[in-house]
Amino acid sequence: MKFQSVRILIPVIIVMLGVSCRKVPLTGRKQLKLLPESTLISASVPQYRQMVAEGSAQASQAQIDQVKRVGAKISAAVEKYLRSNKEADRLKGIKWEFNVINQNVVNAFCMPGGKVAFYSGIFPITQDDDGVAAVMGHEIAHAIAGHGNERVSQQLAIQTGLTSLDIALSEKPGETTNLILAAAGLGSQVGILLPFSRLHETEADKLGMVFMAMAGYDPAKTIDFWKRMQKVGGAKPPAFLSTHPSDDKRIKELQAYLPKAKKYYRQAP
Repeated sequence: MKFQSVRILIPVIIVMLGVSCRKVPLTGRKQLKLLPESTLISASVPQYRQMVAEGSAQASQAQIDQVKRVGAKISAAVEKYLRSNKEADRLKGIKWEFNVINQNVVNAFCMPGGKVAFYSGIFPITQDDDGVAAVMGHEIAHAIAGHGNERVSQQLAIQTGLTSLDIALSEKPGETTNLILAAAGLGSQVGILLPFSRLHETEADKLGMVFMAMAGYDPAKTIDFWKRMQKVGGAKPPAFLSTHPSDDKRIKELQAYLPKAKKYYRQAP
């Protein structure tokens, strides 16, 4: 390894070790988060607004009402839990929004700031409030766990040697902006959603079960939802499955995690 590369790598490792003490709620996993959440929110919210504006026309009012109802219930339960456990800082900058995009796509997403959208193509698989809650809990988990911030922090550490964001934006504005958008789950072109890593998706699966349970939805229904999703996979699985573990492995992991989620379900009001 060249000396210059070593000089760059050493501070990266030191800083990563120093700041990775931040832990994800419930799972306790350490993560690297270098950016203020407000930076990601300011970059991603305009894209969310555009996607919703372009895709929500003629969306089913019943679907919109269902998503808003389930989203409000789960987000309120999660906020109550975080405040009760002295983790309210996880909610900084989050202003929940729940929308439906009228496209026959089997997917849903949550951008930084709590901006959630379901595509209309996923409703035949969710079927009812419990199915929507399974997906909603998963998407809310991405926001609460700060997966977008973690992703862009890792990329900044690798590509800029932990140069400050201000310097990175001034010296490489296009590349840095694309990194931020990618962390928010967007490609450089509006409407192209980028999948999270398998680690993030598996963590969101587990947190999502707990979050829906906190709101009074039976977390066992998550397994039913994924079994239905498994049947529509085919040769080209839906985007919602693109980076997840195999269906069988996912279902086994969720079944193993179910007893923990059930504890919160029994405690739910």
